[in-house]
Amino acid sequence: MSKVLYYTKSRISIVDYAFLHILQNMGFRENLKTELSYSGMFVKELAAQTGLKKNTIDNYLSVRGRMPSAEAAVRIARVLGVSVEYLVTGNETIMNKGIVHLSNENRYLVNLAEKLKPEHRKVALLFMETLKNYEETQLKERRGM
Repeated sequence: MSKVLYYTKSRISIVDYAFLHILQNMGFRENLKTELSYSGMFVKELAAQTGLKKNTIDNYLSVRGRMPSAEAAVRIARVLGVSVEYLVTGNETIMNKGIVHLSNENRYLVNLAEKLKPEHRKVALLFMETLKNYEETQLKERRGM
């Protein structure tokens, strides 16, 4: 028989209670806002893809909003392409080889590139390669090479 705690007038399990406590202290709201921004996704789209109500997600994003259940957090993380750990802490532990961890800035660059038309993506890539080569040339000149 599992133990149940009372929290904000509703019954929840100890696991959910611990999860809620972690979420409240680790910036879930801020990380969710950041991920929505980086993905370019609107709350309405996230709601549709997770099966959660828009008002529910708006509540998670508000300053005085409630924290999601573990199940809701998992749904949100899956749609945004991040782990629940990342949403909770802002960090992600890499458990499997082949998983590449990108910083928020690099993930933003990838998301922007994915939204470009293929021909524009090629131009952006050429620009970045040119900029990289320029920086390498400048570094060699400073070193006297």
